[in-house]
Amino acid sequence: MWARSGHRDFPCKECHGTALGGGVHSLKEKSMMLVHHFTESSPGRITLDERQVLEMMDNCRRCHGTEYARWISGGHSATYGAIFLNGKHNAAEQLNADCLRCHGMFYGGTIDSLVTPVSRKGPWSLRDAGRSGEPAIPCLACHRIHTEGSPASAAGYDDPGGIFYSRRPAETAAAFYDRYEKMYIRASALPPLRLREGTREVKVSDDPRGRICFQCHAPGAFHQAGSADDRTPRGVHEGLSCLACHDGHSNDAGESCINCHPAISNCGLDVTTMHTTFAEKGSPHNIHFVRCIDCHTKGIPPRRGARASGPDARERD
Repeated sequence: MWARSGHRDFPCKECHGTALGGGVHSLKEKSMMLVHHFTESSPGRITLDERQVLEMMDNCRRCHGTEYARWISGGHSATYGAIFLNGKHNAAEQLNADCLRCHGMFYGGTIDSLVTPVSRKGPWSLRDAGRSGEPAIPCLACHRIHTEGSPASAAGYDDPGGIFYSRRPAETAAAFYDRYEKMYIRASALPPLRLREGTREVKVSDDPRGRICFQCHAPGAFHQAGSADDRTPRGVHEGLSCLACHDGHSNDAGESCINCHPAISNCGLDVTTMHTTFAEKGSPHNIHFVRCIDCHTKGIPPRRGARASGPDARERD
């Protein structure tokens, strides 16, 4: 697995350390490797526990400093304390085992062993107070270290025509970690989301990276758009990928509007000033689902510079 991965140029010890690098625990692990080697016995499927996952993140940040900085500044760096001690959320929705599917993929216990009480009436506390500041969605929740792939390399400048047009698009190396199966599922292997608005089927982006987002930001059992935690774009943004607006690590979407507006907006107006959740968190016009008519209640204005007559103008009126 390592030999086919993008990390194959790094010695194993760069991430896994040495027999003496982590005290008694490392010595015990490496000793067992020798035992399995010389007895030709199989240790079974090797997995990392949560403590090892958090230790591995320190190695991730050594090379991926920019990505780590973006992650720490975004919503996915939320801690156990921030997630499970949120009184407003806990009172509205009772804690349950499925919370750990997205917030605590690598946690080895149950919801009962993590937080008490498991009810909608608090106050709530973590059974292990030291876990409060630990991240509930670490890097390895979406990234498999040994994912098959190639290190980045320079383009073939001897064939300028092939630098862009003939290159095959690289498949994303992102994957979703399933805590129940204790295995990764590559983004491209995850099923596409089937979503409906009433009886109408909603167009969903085929970007495989978005399929990871859908695992947590998912609709209810009946797959109705906007239900449960679903944020799949509809309205004017239907068909867009989550990554069209959100940075993959920080989730920030602050600069996303300018990529399309006002250059290709139908009305040519600055949409960032409109009464949507982009400009104001409490707006009833959620940027994920907003339609033109939601803001332009008196009719959609003509595009700047467009003629005020003709079939298009009649449609707008």
